[in-house]
Amino acid sequence: MKIILKKDVPGLGYKDEVLTVKDGYGRNYLLPQCLAVLATEKAVKQLNEELKQRAHKIAKIKADAETRAAAFQGVSLQIKAKVSEGRNIYGSVGPKEIVAALAEKGLDIDVKMLTMKAAKALGTYEAVAHFHREVNVTIPVEVVSEEPIVKAPKATPAPAAEAEEAPAAEEAPAEEAPATEEAPAAE
Repeated sequence: MKIILKKDVPGLGYKDEVLTVKDGYGRNYLLPQCLAVLATEKAVKQLNEELKQRAHKIAKIKADAETRAAAFQGVSLQIKAKVSEGRNIYGSVGPKEIVAALAEKGLDIDVKMLTMKAAKALGTYEAVAHFHREVNVTIPVEVVSEEPIVKAPKATPAPAAEAEEAPAAEEAPAEEAPATEEAPAAE
């Protein structure tokens, strides 16, 4: 099914794009939610005419997106998370945590404008901010531990003096619990 998007749809496309989607997705979600219209010949001609008339508006929107993206250039984030012994973090770090960290730096962005694979371990990741279909900024994200990682000390062998005392303790007879008989089940 060919459609024309009326609004930006994250993960699918941007406003005024002509796309081909599966029939069920278009008919059951995009069309009823007024996110798209069918791409008939008449609708495509009308879209092209509107785009010609709005060319200066589109250029302004792109310029605004570029200035907004310039504020995000060179920004890198370091997010602290609780970590288990195996360097895995409890939960994950995703776009919501990235938006919160950017807000602390005075940068405002909608969570829907960010894409990032969820971080489930310590390391370096990349989040991509989508400001316009042609304007994207990659933000490096480093996930670090809140507390220094301390490995458990290894067990050391017991000194010889303690080793001699241990067999003496083992020689003491262990008390046995009296055996209990089970009562026959009543039928």
